[in-house]
Amino acid sequence: MIPDYPREKLDIKLVIEPDDHATRAAIERHGPLPHMQIVTAPAYGPRTKPKALNYALTAARGTFLAVFDAEDRPDPDQLRKALGMFRDDRVACAQASLCIDNTSDGWLPRMFTAEYAGQFDVFLQGFSSFDMPLPLGGSSNHFRTEILREVGGWDAYNVTEDADLGFRLARFGYRSVMFASTTYEEAPVTFGAWLRQRSRWMKGWMQTWIVHMRSPTRLWKDADARGFFTLNIIVGGNVLTALAHPIMLAEILAPMLMQAFDSDASSFLASNFAELHVAAIAAGYLSTVVIGLMGLARRGLLREMWVLALTPLYWICLSIAAWRALYQLVTDPYRWEKTEHGLARHSRVAGRAYRPRR
Repeated sequence: MIPDYPREKLDIKLVIEPDDHATRAAIERHGPLPHMQIVTAPAYGPRTKPKALNYALTAARGTFLAVFDAEDRPDPDQLRKALGMFRDDRVACAQASLCIDNTSDGWLPRMFTAEYAGQFDVFLQGFSSFDMPLPLGGSSNHFRTEILREVGGWDAYNVTEDADLGFRLARFGYRSVMFASTTYEEAPVTFGAWLRQRSRWMKGWMQTWIVHMRSPTRLWKDADARGFFTLNIIVGGNVLTALAHPIMLAEILAPMLMQAFDSDASSFLASNFAELHVAAIAAGYLSTVVIGLMGLARRGLLREMWVLALTPLYWICLSIAAWRALYQLVTDPYRWEKTEHGLARHSRVAGRAYRPRR
């Protein structure tokens, strides 16, 4: 991606780990450029993206700062559009939409496409309109550098530093807003890669909820009811739903299975709340489908809506990731499982860049 922005006004930091020799060699093959600098993250402390970002932040020179992942393809005019969002002095962060561009590589990338379309083009757009805190995406965040330093940068020990930072900005009295630009990303192709990424996200959301709910009254005072609602319903609710989903399924299915083999059997798992569980799960599935459909429609991707029929299967996958995350939260809370990229087979080469219909 070649940004539509004056090169003399760019100060690009390419942040890498000290033992990432392959990436360093790939950068150096292109030769030195005056507006680019390799920044090597220190070897001490947690080996996480936020720690590396904090180190780069100390050397940032611009009034505004943007974060992109190495595999991202942002719209060329994204930097210019982001600048226009900072006319309001309270705006500390402008978040672009993220969109999957290897949709045709399997059912998981297709499901990811619907999920991202619903999250960034429906959910977060609505949050931004109502001035609610945004659980930021991990890429295409555009910040006021001074404010980013004021709030302490990123939490080096949180493996979803983006979500945490969105709430911290709100608690300091600043706004995060969505704007009309898109960054294209590659979704995990294999279940193993997806599971490692989603487990990290779930673990980070757990960390974010724990950190900000240490004092509920202080959270309410700092971020008001909107921040309290967003943290508990969106962040905490997503995690709790994923953890509870298999338990509720078991309470529904176990009595049915036992009665199938013995019509006189009365299962000790039988629950008076079975009907409530059915209603709750159905509502969860339905909300996933509706929001996914709305997002796909805005992206002009309704031909992919068939994948939403796999929502129950996807929820089971989410539950596996959530329970794995809970185990890691106890045993290895700061481990950062990197997402393997470069596995896309089709769309990144020949696919169409889908833009939202706003």
